[in-house]
Amino acid sequence: MERRSRMNNISPEFPVDENAVRIPYDRLRTFMTSVFLEVGLPASDADGVATAMADGDLLGKDSHGCIRVPMYVNRINGGAINKTPNVRTVKRTPAMALVDGDNAMGHLVARYSMDLAMDMAAESGLAWIGLQHSNHAGAAAVYASMALARDQIGIIACVGSANHAAPYGGTDILVGTNPIAVAIPAQDEPPVVIDMATTNSSLGKIMVKAMHGEPMPEGWVIDALGQAMTDSAQADDGILTHIGGAKGFGLSMVIGFLAGTLNGAAFGSDVVHIGEDPHSVTNTGQFIMAIDVSHFLDPDVFKANVDRISREMTGSATLPGVDEIRMPGTNSWRIFQDRKANGIPITAPLLEKLNAVADELGVAGL
Repeated sequence: MERRSRMNNISPEFPVDENAVRIPYDRLRTFMTSVFLEVGLPASDADGVATAMADGDLLGKDSHGCIRVPMYVNRINGGAINKTPNVRTVKRTPAMALVDGDNAMGHLVARYSMDLAMDMAAESGLAWIGLQHSNHAGAAAVYASMALARDQIGIIACVGSANHAAPYGGTDILVGTNPIAVAIPAQDEPPVVIDMATTNSSLGKIMVKAMHGEPMPEGWVIDALGQAMTDSAQADDGILTHIGGAKGFGLSMVIGFLAGTLNGAAFGSDVVHIGEDPHSVTNTGQFIMAIDVSHFLDPDVFKANVDRISREMTGSATLPGVDEIRMPGTNSWRIFQDRKANGIPITAPLLEKLNAVADELGVAGL
């Protein structure tokens, strides 16, 4: 009852808009599939990309779902994406593999790699998969969460698909948002899931604010003199800040070396800005890991302990003015329940952009 009573206590990425159109999941996925079919992706690939994107919207990752349709269409039409790739495993041992994405849409490479990781982890206990020649894959939590159904822990980390940050204390734009997502299964409580950039905001969240004419909070972006910037429309002229200052920069570097350099993928100045360059191949790198809980202990015991500790945290004392303590992933879980039942809210500015793409391609809009 407590969980249900708190369903409205959520923090969506899009501004709360009572006039937003609620689009059912299947309708949104079908629309995006038709778009990707029209620009030349094979039917199974078009559906795979659309499904991953709609899954991101369902989880509340509005900055990495259907909002990306115009950019992806530009890159496919610009020749930056291989429309008929041969995603394949090029190296494999019992606990690791290297996957060549053949410049496919990143959603396809990430799903292939997580499927491989889960199968390998079921045999070996864990698996680490390096991805090369991939692309932007949308919401990282979509792939980490795939492991939950198999009582596994899923992890994915990525080299950002554009550089928007600088080395800590510097001004040269050499660092991406380099996100990481981890999904841990629970029993009766929501799964514990993080999906976060190593900067104080992902670029996608800033895109959402710019689309709706909203300012950024101070602390997300600074200028070359270190002064806070709040105009979301001018964010590309600024420097995204790292979470925790030097610690966030350090975490970003570790992710970059493990997801990029270790796999022979781009990092640092080699990274291509996918929002500005619709023609160049990116060689985006990611790493994916699956850990099979049953190789450590009984999954039911593990998940019961995750529940117990989660309840310890959420039942602990709050500071004045704090309504509740939430575990990582509870917000997305609540949004998922709402959107699965009531549809995904599409605001007027986003609907206009999606329908403009549909009109341009000659497919049915939303």
